[in-house]
Parts: sequence; structure tokens; C-alpha cells
Amino acid sequence: MTKTISVVRSQRRVRPVAGFTLLELLVVMVIIGLLAGYVGPKYFSQIGKSEVKATRAQIDALDKALGQYRLDTGHYPAQDQGLAALIVRPTNEPRWDGPYLMKEVPLDPWGNRYVYKIPGEHGDYDLLSYGKDGQPGGEGEAADIKNW
Repeated sequence: MTKTISVVRSQRRVRPVAGFTLLELLVVMVIIGLLAGYVGPKYFSQIGKSEVKATRAQIDALDKALGQYRLDTGHYPAQDQGLAALIVRPTNEPRWDGPYLMKEVPLDPWGNRYVYKIPGEHGDYDLLSYGKDGQPGGEGEAADIKNW
């Protein structure tokens, strides 16, 4: 009886595992594509929102540095001095007690310089970023981000 069982087992062909079929791979690719189509836009919209929040935080920090500059000198930096006066002592400014920023004046998250206007139209000075497009006006991520 032992011989019969072993003969039967040896005659059975073991089929090697062939892997995934083309249909299974296509189904997985479709699922990955659907997920990327759904998650991708939501992810990239969050990046845009975080850039706007970072810009607001930088404008707030620049506002505070300008306020400290004014407390020390009695006035805000002149238009020709710009925000660089927060880092480097302007000529003929004996009461300057800076630097008022730890690092150089940052660029906005899109790589553009902040706009500093004195006198301002909305206060003593205007400080703004033109947003993603770098042009005045705009909507969404391209909207101007201001200190007023």
C-alpha cells in the first residue's frame, strides 16, 4: 500500500506558480490611478494653503521687526532703505540698535521680494506679497497677502 501511494504522488504534476496575470496587474494599476487622481489634487491644494500661511507669518514677523525699529529710531525705514534697514545700520542712524531680524530679509514662499511702501496707503507703511503670480491683484493663491 505504501508503494501505491508514493507512485500516485509522484505522477501528480505540481504546477509552478506563474505570478500575476495581466488582468490582475491592470486592476491594480487602475486602483492606483484612481487613488492618485483623488488624493493628488487635495495634497497640492494643501501645499498652496501652507505657502499662504507661511507668507502671513513672515509678514507678521517683519511687522514686529519694523515696530522694534520704530521704537529705537523714532521712525520707520525710508523707502530707499527698505527692509534691508532691519539688518544693516542705515547711514546717519545713530539710534539704530539692530539687527532686528535673525537672518536676511526672507523672500516670500514663491521667491519674490516683499513690497515695502512708505508712506502707506493703509497705514504708516504697507507691506505685502503679490502671491504666487508675483503680480498685483489676483485670486486664490495668486491673491495679494497684506499687513492690513
